[in-house]
Amino acid sequence: MTHASHLLDLPHHDGSALHVPEGTPAVGDTVPVRLRVPQASGVRDVWLRSVRDGEPRLTPARHDGGTAGEDYYVADVVVHNPVTPYRFLLDAPGGYRWLDGRGVHDRDVPDAGSFRLTTHAPAPAWLADGPVYQIFPDRFARSGEATSRPVPDWAVPAAWDDEPAGDGVLAGTQLYGGDLDGIVAHLDHLADLGVGTVYLTPVFPGRSNHRYDASTFDRVDPLLGGDAAYARLARAVHARGMRLMGDITTNHTGEGHEWFARALADPSAPEHEMYVWAPPGGPDVATAPDGTGYAAWLGFGSLPKLDWSAPETWRRMVTGDGAPITRYLREPFGLDGWRVDVANMTGRWGSADRAHAVARELRAAVVGARPDGALVAEHFHDATADLQGDGWHANMNYTGFTRPAWSWLAVDGSPAGAHGLPVGAVRRPGHAMVATMREFDSAVPWTVTARQWNLLGSHDTPRLRTVVGSAEAAEVAATLLFTYPGTPVVFAGDEVGATGDNGEHARTTMAWDQGARGGGPRWDTATLDVYRRLSAVRRGSSALRDGGMRWAVVADDAVVFLRESTTERVLVVLARGPWEGAVLPHHLLAPGASPERLYGGLGLRVTTDGIVVPGDGPGVAVHRLA
Repeated sequence: MTHASHLLDLPHHDGSALHVPEGTPAVGDTVPVRLRVPQASGVRDVWLRSVRDGEPRLTPARHDGGTAGEDYYVADVVVHNPVTPYRFLLDAPGGYRWLDGRGVHDRDVPDAGSFRLTTHAPAPAWLADGPVYQIFPDRFARSGEATSRPVPDWAVPAAWDDEPAGDGVLAGTQLYGGDLDGIVAHLDHLADLGVGTVYLTPVFPGRSNHRYDASTFDRVDPLLGGDAAYARLARAVHARGMRLMGDITTNHTGEGHEWFARALADPSAPEHEMYVWAPPGGPDVATAPDGTGYAAWLGFGSLPKLDWSAPETWRRMVTGDGAPITRYLREPFGLDGWRVDVANMTGRWGSADRAHAVARELRAAVVGARPDGALVAEHFHDATADLQGDGWHANMNYTGFTRPAWSWLAVDGSPAGAHGLPVGAVRRPGHAMVATMREFDSAVPWTVTARQWNLLGSHDTPRLRTVVGSAEAAEVAATLLFTYPGTPVVFAGDEVGATGDNGEHARTTMAWDQGARGGGPRWDTATLDVYRRLSAVRRGSSALRDGGMRWAVVADDAVVFLRESTTERVLVVLARGPWEGAVLPHHLLAPGASPERLYGGLGLRVTTDGIVVPGDGPGVAVHRLA
């Protein structure tokens, strides 16, 4: 058994209410920030290093009491810039050290990992109330009216139990006939999961089953039931106390969009200035039938790129009467916000980069129309430069959560586990996962980290069960999802063990008939119970919803961390297999208390040595300590 308190012997700070006062500071404010210094660390003195107008400043920290085993230091951050970076200088045996969001360093480090105070308001609090449940409308449920609707010429009808195509033309043209009233009929399932927000991929008409190639933003696809069905869904979702978020493409439209048709037909039309035109043959350039070259998403001619330098684009998308960004936030739809497709490419082309301006203006429009509205970006790669608090409220956290979680739990060699790369998955040790998570988390303000959309898969990725290979590993992943800082996102079907090799193949239908019979090959009732219980645990814990994050143990096959709020401390143990176990210090427990099991089969023991974490695995434990 390993005495693992060495990680807990390191000084700690994060942006949660234990260390930073709640509320959004204004320029000119002075914000006292708290550092916790374990006495075992040997730290003799502390300074705060902030950066003001590009110049670092050192401020002595003052001792501010403490508890058994650790001292508190407080230092003042002067908020002079909209985003103020800071870190701590520690005087310790063996030489000075730095503490930033990536940890404690016995060397000089760049400012990229510094903590950040931002004057920009965080995402609305409701975003963290419960998990976000992602629905791909064509594959969730059919209403009684679905089968009577005519099939469009681009579509290939599919039976509900058919396996989705994983590639080729059929991947985008298979039509299963799911619709919006079908979702309404199954909202009990979402309520049972404790869902807080329902997120639908696009509902606008297109020439594909995914509808990211919109032909108009003026109406909802009649195949889904049209505007009236969208309004019915919104009323039903809101009546249950849930939120509803839409999905919109700001980077492009479909080539069949009415705007693009007019732009091609008449170069003098106002719509012509809305698109990016480029010489044929260039990178990511498609060619129209008349030989005209235009920028397209990754060169796919079906997705012509919008030009955000054009006033007409702003008017049609954001500011004008009937502009979709604000229109669907109003009744009768009353969306609570948007997930923005390909946000990382919006406004970027060659030397032009208007992405941050677009994000700021979209946020202003959303909040102007709906003060508690949310704006979440899709960015598959390094989104940290786009997430400094003034634009997107949060991002779909593929790089900071999904990929490192997969790398720790994936079946070795699985192509599914290395999504987006031309190589198989490598099963990496726990320290690699944690280092990646800390690196990405540290590059954005805590207010962003606390609302990031963490996910274990989506309509664009392989399914979790395929990546990790077993129900036991999926439980470890789901426990991480529901206990890590941020907002858990569940892609419909993951909660019942759906499988899929890639994004298209993973767009499976829900086997409602098997669910009604108590389970089946496509409806794993044990996994569903895991998701239900974990969701309930998160709802009942202030530490898991809003607390800070402190790593306690990082081993090859297990990680242990603490989530701490002003009223609660929760210990989370995740083991992908047998490991050496650990002993944690007594002072983590409230005086006279015993660990209270909230979830999981791994038990804790309290001995004279400390809190004993067993080396069993695979398995999980979530315990309240104080």
